[in-house]
Amino acid sequence: MKRTGLLVILWLVVILGFWGWNTYNGLITSDQDVKKVWSNVETNYQRRTDLYSSIIKTIEGRSKATSINVDINDPASLEAYQKAQANLQGSFSKLLAVVENYPDLKTTQAFRDFQTQIEGTENRINVARQDYNKSIEGYNLKVK
Repeated sequence: MKRTGLLVILWLVVILGFWGWNTYNGLITSDQDVKKVWSNVETNYQRRTDLYSSIIKTIEGRSKATSINVDINDPASLEAYQKAQANLQGSFSKLLAVVENYPDLKTTQAFRDFQTQIEGTENRINVARQDYNKSIEGYNLKVK
């Protein structure tokens, strides 16, 4: 009778240990997934910056947007990065306003290609940010 009780307790310890180990590994996997998804967001931001650089050498705010180091665990760092990216996008809007005054520039194939590429990049950024938000949500649910 005592031996059966010990076996039951042993099995409970093994099952709880396995469950704890599995939960921990799931959290580690989710954490790594969040980091990977965030790097996709950064990659798309870098692509946008590279496209801007290819069409014009100096865009107001470019150096700020590319010089900020982001720590996804620091909300202030993340906010500063997002703000710099918004400034970069604002600079591009100003560039487009200037382009309106030069119709010959709008009709060049290179500029049309640039506009197409930047539109696709903006879509990629939106998708990457949505994926990041979903990843964070999944991670937070696992933690809770």
